[in-house]
Amino acid sequence: MNILIVKLSSLGDVVHAMPAVQDIRAALPQARIDWVVERGFAPLAARCQGVHRVVPCELRRWRKAPFAPATRAAWQAFRADLQSQAYDAVIDLQGLSKSALVAWLAPLAPGGRRYALANQTEGSSYERPTRWVADVAVAVPPHIHAVQRSRVLCAQALGYAVPAALHFGLAAQGDGDSDGVGAGRCVALVHGTSRDDKLWPEDHWLALGRRLIAQGCTLGLPHGSDAEQARSERMARALGPQAQVWPRLDLGALADRLATCAGVVGVDSGLSHIAVALDLPHVQIYNFDTAWRTGPVDALRQRSVFARPAPGVDAVWQAWQQVSAA
Repeated sequence: MNILIVKLSSLGDVVHAMPAVQDIRAALPQARIDWVVERGFAPLAARCQGVHRVVPCELRRWRKAPFAPATRAAWQAFRADLQSQAYDAVIDLQGLSKSALVAWLAPLAPGGRRYALANQTEGSSYERPTRWVADVAVAVPPHIHAVQRSRVLCAQALGYAVPAALHFGLAAQGDGDSDGVGAGRCVALVHGTSRDDKLWPEDHWLALGRRLIAQGCTLGLPHGSDAEQARSERMARALGPQAQVWPRLDLGALADRLATCAGVVGVDSGLSHIAVALDLPHVQIYNFDTAWRTGPVDALRQRSVFARPAPGVDAVWQAWQQVSAA
């Protein structure tokens, strides 16, 4: 059975779709699973166990210059890649017009069907074309965690019960280039996020970092933008030699590097969701009460901490003490 997963972006959403792939593997071990995803997230999807082929696209970039010759050539190459395989099931886990377009372009095998969400869920975007393209629209509870939403949709589409166990199947590769100080004792501080209102105050990070260093940890400071790099460098100067600014890495290499850490403390961001998928001790910091929808579900090894306007250092430290001791 050939199955195509359509989950294009964003980083956290891609990570949240991984358990659905593991459920399919368990229920249909002979199935071949392909995944269409934005190119920037392709190295991560390729590390999801059970994914046979990743079909990268660049819809975000192409729509900026839709009539440019380079865009037309890239679009034709993408279509040829996508249409090189016919599918028994095409499952749109995104629920947007762009994912509906990709699902519509994917060829079906005889008897094949397209599946999509029948309704919007709380806190998530949804566009009606996803239903128009689908042969079967699957209704899911409106109040549901993002991970569970994808699991329920795949289970109903393919005819199995959602397993009790939750696995992401994100496999790190190599040693993660863990040549920094204190390899194995390093705690990554994921301070960057795409929204400023999700940031944690910089002085809070410094106070937390000093507590971790006093406990014998070293600190890793990843970054994905110039602003985040500047913040990492400021924090490293303030915290001293036990804090190391990581090089800017693609998502696959960054996941490999995170996998070598003793744990992660981070804001609500894609990298924090990668930490969850890697099953690392993790504290996820929320300035908004949305952890029920996107936060970690393993309360033993991973905790979310919420307060307005932001959680205090003591609350985050207490959560870290709990997860690191589990």
